[in-house]
Amino acid sequence: MKIDFTGKRILVTGAGKGIGYEIVRHLIQECNGEVVALSRTQTDLDALRAEYGCECIQVDLADVEATREKVGAAGRIDLLVNNAGIAILESFLETTTEAFDLTMAINVRAALIVSQVVARGMIERGEGAAIVNVSSQSSMRALSDHTAYCASKGALDQLTRVMALELGKYRIRVNSVNPTIVMTPMGKRAWADPAKSGPMKARIPLGRFVDPHHVSQTVAYLLSEHAGMINGVLLPIDGGFLAT
Repeated sequence: MKIDFTGKRILVTGAGKGIGYEIVRHLIQECNGEVVALSRTQTDLDALRAEYGCECIQVDLADVEATREKVGAAGRIDLLVNNAGIAILESFLETTTEAFDLTMAINVRAALIVSQVVARGMIERGEGAAIVNVSSQSSMRALSDHTAYCASKGALDQLTRVMALELGKYRIRVNSVNPTIVMTPMGKRAWADPAKSGPMKARIPLGRFVDPHHVSQTVAYLLSEHAGMINGVLLPIDGGFLAT
């Protein structure tokens, strides 16, 4: 199945590292897309520009007005990937309001703000479009010390469903991907200890964690016309974890 985004401008948030970086690479190198990469960190954007020649936006998504201004100034966006996210690990009793509010701001509110700006342009052009939100299996399963993170991903899933419901009449499809642990450099460091990773991996029928390219391939599919009747779906990328 060949996915070709030639002539399509695709905005990817949280593009500087991990899953976002792989999504950018995949959409450019394997799908011929024109990616607009958004990140808070200028050095990460410089690296992306040097390697892939993509257009870049530097902004802190916690800043609502700056986000609206810079995304609006990006011009035509045909497809959108809301990938930006943070995880502040605290137990339920120790979760601070500051950590909770920041997690919600980046993981949920930013997807709302960016999608509102981009969707208005999509509606004006009337050509149909697609949006993918990068969620997590933690929206459906509780994880210790992930109070704010789990809550934010549950909220993002419901945002996905409402967006799919209300934007469908404009032929704008909205779906989410919900991976289990992804073996980004950060993921590898966090789960390198077999005593920690072993019990988690044992709950996955396929017996392994997710590689970033599993996510990027799924995102590309959901953005493409091959998924033309898929809308409002929360798609696990978890090797069967949620089936157990």
